[in-house]
Amino acid sequence: MDLKPIKTRKIYEEIVEQIRDLVSRGDLKPGDRLPSERDLVERLQVSRASIREALSALELMGLLEVRSGEGTFVRKLRSESVVAPLAWMLTMEKVTVIELLEIRKILEVQAVGIAAERAEEKDINDLSAALDDLRADLSSPTSDGSADHRFHYAITRATKNNIMIRLMDTISDLMKYVLKTSRSKLYEGKYTPALLFQEHKKIYDAIVDKDAQGAKDLMLAHLSGVEQEILKGFDEHNNPIIE
Repeated sequence: MDLKPIKTRKIYEEIVEQIRDLVSRGDLKPGDRLPSERDLVERLQVSRASIREALSALELMGLLEVRSGEGTFVRKLRSESVVAPLAWMLTMEKVTVIELLEIRKILEVQAVGIAAERAEEKDINDLSAALDDLRADLSSPTSDGSADHRFHYAITRATKNNIMIRLMDTISDLMKYVLKTSRSKLYEGKYTPALLFQEHKKIYDAIVDKDAQGAKDLMLAHLSGVEQEILKGFDEHNNPIIE
């Protein structure tokens, strides 16, 4: 079993990724029993707490099954769930996407207001770097949206609110996937790389100016516009809608 020592701040996420990769490659198959916690601690060179956090996350994702007195086993899943753990987002019902986008607005609109009040020099520098990458995307319509995600996540970090950061972490992968798969649709609608950049630039300027209400208004307008284009794409592709 090819497991690598962990060298990252978010240790449990790296553990999750390695185990998912092992499953996707077939090195771990449905029904296989994972090594003991002690063995995983030694192989990965991490704490037992990190191992437990990762295993709990994988269990919640439905990839692993913990059997009392027996150990932890790989669950029997559909192949697409193993190869692409987030592929289910492609067939996600519209109502679920709406709920995800609503949560994003609730979190990010409030977050940007707090960030405008609390952002320090390092936070501004992080936002500026992400904005520079967004500017570079102007000549790359096929961008994967990673700079966009870094910009929004830097705003969350600037709140200095650990619970807010953890909440954003919870939906981060899902949002990245939704935005990545719908990015081409955004460009077919009212959005262009230039318009996306300008909206982010205005939000950045409001944060620099410590204009909390202005930043919130701009963020709400931005997220609402993106949401409208994403949901329009769902309608055009006849995805299931629950009224």
